[in-house]
Amino acid sequence: MKKVFSASTKIFLVASVAVLSIAAFSSCNKDNNDSNNNKKTYSISGNASGSQMVPSVSGNGTGTISGTYDPNTMVLNYTTNWSGLTGAPTLGGFYSGASGANGTMIGSVWNMGSGLSSTGSYTGQMTLTADQASQLTSGNWYYTMGTATNTSGEVRGQITATANP
Repeated sequence: MKKVFSASTKIFLVASVAVLSIAAFSSCNKDNNDSNNNKKTYSISGNASGSQMVPSVSGNGTGTISGTYDPNTMVLNYTTNWSGLTGAPTLGGFYSGASGANGTMIGSVWNMGSGLSSTGSYTGQMTLTADQASQLTSGNWYYTMGTATNTSGEVRGQITATANP
């Protein structure tokens, strides 16, 4: 037995298939304006000296830090260099705090390894939280390196984060 559909039923079925097809294909459209993956990266830098320690430390030690922070992945890559320290660095790390004031350690103490001297470099990577990223990009981070002579820190440098074009 053959079923016959009325013209209005055929129009309804075709319209339903068209609407469902449009809905299915438009829901698969990738949003090209995804702001979570288009944030600009930052370059970080900072010069360290004993005079920036709180309280200040006398000596000839200096340090630098350079690196990048990618807010899309929340990853900070950095390299520190030092010279003129009273000995090999025994510890180092990041802190939150304004220039001239002691702050709070962020993350873990750097595991710098052995065989270091009063001049050298260390490279590391850290994944930041949203709060840490905000502190870093607003200039409220510093780094320190301590030695056996100055266990609380021999040099300190405030970190500047500059958005890349």
